[in-house]
Amino acid sequence: MKPSLSKKVVVAAVLGNALEFYDFAAYAFFAVYIGQAFFPASTPIASLLLSLGVFGVGFVFRPLGGVLIGAFADSAGRRPAMLLTIVLITTGTVGLALTPSYSSIGLAAPIIVILCRLVQGLAIGGEVGPASAFLIEIAPSGRRGLYGSWQLASQGLAALAAGTIGFVLSLLLDKADLATWGWRVPFLLSLLLVPVGLYLRRMMPETLEKRATTAPSWGIALGQQIRLLVIAVLIILGGTVSTYVGVYMTTYAIATLHLPPSTALMATVVGGLTTTVFALLGGWMSDIYGRRFIILAPRVLTAFVTVPSFLLLNALPSAGTLYLATFALTALTAMSAAVTLTAVPELLPPSVRAGGFAIAYAAGASLFGGTTQVVVTWLIGVTGDPTSPAWYVTGAALVSIIAILALPASGQPNANSVRDLR
Repeated sequence: MKPSLSKKVVVAAVLGNALEFYDFAAYAFFAVYIGQAFFPASTPIASLLLSLGVFGVGFVFRPLGGVLIGAFADSAGRRPAMLLTIVLITTGTVGLALTPSYSSIGLAAPIIVILCRLVQGLAIGGEVGPASAFLIEIAPSGRRGLYGSWQLASQGLAALAAGTIGFVLSLLLDKADLATWGWRVPFLLSLLLVPVGLYLRRMMPETLEKRATTAPSWGIALGQQIRLLVIAVLIILGGTVSTYVGVYMTTYAIATLHLPPSTALMATVVGGLTTTVFALLGGWMSDIYGRRFIILAPRVLTAFVTVPSFLLLNALPSAGTLYLATFALTALTAMSAAVTLTAVPELLPPSVRAGGFAIAYAAGASLFGGTTQVVVTWLIGVTGDPTSPAWYVTGAALVSIIAILALPASGQPNANSVRDLR
């Protein structure tokens, strides 16, 4: 494949993926204000918990999206599946951005928001598998790690965009306007890029090879990969928990550290930029040093540095310590997680690559990502210990370290691979 074509189609995959994760990130960043708009409660913490609970609802349909859209990608092709997901995420975003508040239409408001989150969850669950498969399948020889890392780097770009817009809005609007209508702006802005994303994805080449008539059915072929999928879910667990604790830093800074919204939202900018840079760094290094080492080393460091980072943050709550803790957590997470998004699809046969990885990723993200923000908010409220999120991240990191050590030593060889998983 010509390098110019590779770059063009990477942009198509990355832009669409970024758009989809942007909407998820924007919800997490503005959870406090969305809670006030749709989930009024007797106390601010109860409203926040309800809002975060609905954030978690978006994860409920991820496994279903992984199964349905992943199987579709392994039969009809990567391109039609990726076009479908961008249409679904747009539908959910339009509904969320335009739904009147609880004070205007009552109980209908939270019901509509929940339905929108379910549609978005279905889209995200079906996006990661086909996009990851597509990126490593179009990669030049010896650069699968770098190309595959754009999957996570695009999520960092999404967080960077959502955080930057949120930060600017926090400077331009007062708290009342931000809570009343300002939080809707990021969702409306994302709709402007949807036509661009759809156009680029329509121009993408198809990378799925035609399945041999003698090949086993999709379900049987997937069943042969159960052990790998279970290991993948446990590895994804660690990255997912630390990722969503990183996303939670904005809410944490406002609700627990009582820092100004502008300071808190800037943490998302730091996190998004760090994720983008270190995801690509991790992918590039994995092409040189092998996948396993670059997955494992950052995860081990995460287990050691997260608690001290949160202790420092709570002893000296300030913009500087907030950004330092955010940087440490997101940099290590990005390096490890980005390579995971290449290593696991590499190990799967092309005939079940999109669906198998979509299911593994969606299961890990749904079980642990969707509950992370609720769990850490609940832990802080019950224990009174503001460092509770750090202990949760550390425990998840230890589980994922064990799973990484159990990861098979080599992937499925094919024409694009000059360095198998080591």
